[in-house]
Amino acid sequence: MGDLFVWLISFFLLIALLVLVTYQLMCLADLEFDYINPYDSSSRINTVVLPEFIIQGVLCFFYLFTGHWIMSLYAAPCLYFNVRLYRQGKHLVDVTEIFNLLSWEKKQRLVKLFYLVFTLFISVFWMIYTSMDD
Repeated sequence: MGDLFVWLISFFLLIALLVLVTYQLMCLADLEFDYINPYDSSSRINTVVLPEFIIQGVLCFFYLFTGHWIMSLYAAPCLYFNVRLYRQGKHLVDVTEIFNLLSWEKKQRLVKLFYLVFTLFISVFWMIYTSMDD
C-alpha cells in the first residue's frame, strides 16, 4: 500500500511539471502569434522556470530515496540538463533575444513535454500494476 502512495505522489509531481511546461509553451505561442509583448512573455516564463527545475529535482531524488532506481535513472538526464542550463545562466529567457531564440525555446520545451508525458505513462502503468498487485 505504501508503494501505491509513492506512485501517487510521483503522479502529482509529474502533473505539476506538465502544467508548468505547457504554460511556458503557451506563453511562447502567444508571443509567436503576437498576442503578448516580449517583456510580459519572458517575465511569465521566467517566474515558472525555477519551480519547474526544483520539482524535477525533487521528483528525481524522490524516486531515488523510495528505491525506484530505474525511474530515478530515467529522470536523471532531464535533471542534468536543467542543472547545466542553470549553471551556464541560460535557464532564463532574455527579453532582447527572445525572438531570435523562439524556435529553440519551443523545441526545447516540446522535448521536455514529450519526455514528461512518457514518464507520466510509465508512472501510471506502475501505479496500476502496484494497485492490482496489492
